[in-house]
Amino acid sequence: MRVSEIFYSLQGEGFLAGVPSVFVRLAGCPLRCRWCDTKYGWDETAGSHYSIEKIVRAVEQYQSKFVVLTGGEPMINSDLPQLVEKLKKSGKHITIETSGIAFIPELPCDLMSISPKLSNSMPDDAKLAAIHEDSRLDIAVLAELLAHYEYQLKFVVDSQADLPEIQQTIEEIGNIDLEKVMLMPQAGTRDELLEKSEMVAELCKQTSFAFCQRLQILLWDNERGV
Repeated sequence: MRVSEIFYSLQGEGFLAGVPSVFVRLAGCPLRCRWCDTKYGWDETAGSHYSIEKIVRAVEQYQSKFVVLTGGEPMINSDLPQLVEKLKKSGKHITIETSGIAFIPELPCDLMSISPKLSNSMPDDAKLAAIHEDSRLDIAVLAELLAHYEYQLKFVVDSQADLPEIQQTIEEIGNIDLEKVMLMPQAGTRDELLEKSEMVAELCKQTSFAFCQRLQILLWDNERGV
């Protein structure tokens, strides 16, 4: 498997925000979200080649029970089931962070952290935008993930105008536990996060969705690997 980085930090987002966790960032993602903060993980050849055993050994160097498999887009990696099984056998709590564009059955993960990509993620480049639009949202795949895994659903909010699209996406997916829906400010810096957080907080009060913190930006201003 190609690994961009393995590091120990706090989970920055979702209902487990603040929990010390080991992050395994797998390389490769077909999407090109304009506000992506891990563009170095896009290329499937980025990073170094690791065997599954080497990844597990690297994870076990840290004391944390919690492991986050992220990317890139980990769900497009054909070796993901074997990695998850090995980590689960070593007693880890496993979160998979995904955009929800691919479904793999029977993964022994504890939490599927799904962040469907809205139209606000569209890249500026016209060629990339066409590819992105074709692949950024798959309602059928999202429904499968929600039906088969414990999940949280995080929507990146760039402005108040995103709310109707979020509500439409939720309606199209159907059968969603609304208590598992989170709204997360789109931000690449601490200043941008603070600027948008109040707006997103008001949307959360309006909809009863949970506010999703971004500790990696608040604490470390999105510095890589911390």
